[in-house]
Amino acid sequence: MTILHIDASINGESSASRAITRSIVDQLTIEGGGAEIVRRDLAAEPLPHLTLDAFADTSVLDEFLAADTIVIGAPMYNFTVPTQLKAWIDRIVIAGRTFRYTENGPEGLANGKRVIIALARGGFYDQGSPASALEHLETYLGGIFNFIGIEPEFVAADGLSVSAEQRDQSIKSALGETVRLAA
Repeated sequence: MTILHIDASINGESSASRAITRSIVDQLTIEGGGAEIVRRDLAAEPLPHLTLDAFADTSVLDEFLAADTIVIGAPMYNFTVPTQLKAWIDRIVIAGRTFRYTENGPEGLANGKRVIIALARGGFYDQGSPASALEHLETYLGGIFNFIGIEPEFVAADGLSVSAEQRDQSIKSALGETVRLAA
């Protein structure tokens, strides 16, 4: 099994999404009896924004296609994905490789992969919360991966900026979910 481990947080070791992705990868490795792990830190080594010249480079796409499982740390910045993660997404959503258009609409071609996304959000954005209309992280990532034929799994740490106690509780709860995800 090959695991592609993607982190996008700029918060280094204090990052909640990094702690959660690390736990997911550790759990998957333990449960799966070992794996080849390919790491990509989009904050430490950001991809440039997409240009026509950069579009011709397929290394990021090839890395994605070679992985069986993709674990993504996705912090919410200004209600959506960090630009570093968006630059990566721009390189994997490619017509003819991960999706195609048909007479019946778009068809995902990347099915068969497992994608687990660790969300980290400063507030609460679930259905019914006052800020629910501003949640563009999980909905965007769900839509993108559905479009290319993958049903992603999510684990979230919410309310991280509410209080130190809430942060600790949310991270602890999310870390507990990583055991379930690995099973």
